[in-house]
Amino acid sequence: MLLPASAWYLFLLIIPLAITVVFSFGRRASAGGYEPAFELDNYAKISERIGPIGSTLQLALLGTVLCVVLAVPFAYFLATRTGRWKSLLIVLVIVPFWTSFLIRTYAWRTILGSDGLAGGLESVLGVGDISILGTTWAILVGLVYNYLPLVIFPVYVSMERLDRTLGEASKDLYAGRWRTFRQITLPLSAPGIVTGSLLVFIPMMGEYVVPAMLGRGRVFLIGNVLYLDFLDARNWPQGSAMAVVLILAMLLAVGAYLWFTSRGRTQREVSML
Repeated sequence: MLLPASAWYLFLLIIPLAITVVFSFGRRASAGGYEPAFELDNYAKISERIGPIGSTLQLALLGTVLCVVLAVPFAYFLATRTGRWKSLLIVLVIVPFWTSFLIRTYAWRTILGSDGLAGGLESVLGVGDISILGTTWAILVGLVYNYLPLVIFPVYVSMERLDRTLGEASKDLYAGRWRTFRQITLPLSAPGIVTGSLLVFIPMMGEYVVPAMLGRGRVFLIGNVLYLDFLDARNWPQGSAMAVVLILAMLLAVGAYLWFTSRGRTQREVSML
């Protein structure tokens, strides 16, 4: 019964990754594309692109943190305080996914443009040329808006499945709401928080649409570099090397994140014992 899933995993993940690794050691053909070879020049040139790598990592981490900070209280409210309005609020969280990712990002381009929020601030404050588009803040807004529901749902599911008697026992021991949330609800919801963080951090690292539309070419991230390598310069080996480095960076970041969270969870369990 594992054969269909294994074949899917093999043909859509393992083989494409293997091809990318092989291409990363090749050289650019005279007309563009790939020419078989075994060279390390493509990886040597990665040092020239530390800027986009650092900017991408910084934005992905900050976007993930903001998504978690916004998702946790909303998921807690959704799981404990909504009552009969729960279904409606869940639908409202899902509604943005009914619209294309591209259209939603374009809507933020309009909102943050001179005819939207920026123009309104200019008229209210009496100043001119408030530029929001083309900044890291505009990209951050687009990232958080587009990926926030992917954090809300895992955290909500974790909180929805919590044993309510634990909270009642905490209150019986004269713990306030904040202390109960901090010592009971939040630690037990850690699996949902970790899952949601990974669901948004990984695609944020390779995001191209949001930086291209809201950054206006002024903020250069890894997604922009890959686009230029593969489609403009047709330097597939260089783009493949960059993609391999991106994958390795994501694996290191995710591994470090899982290690810290598991270590913190173990320490909490030991302290409770």
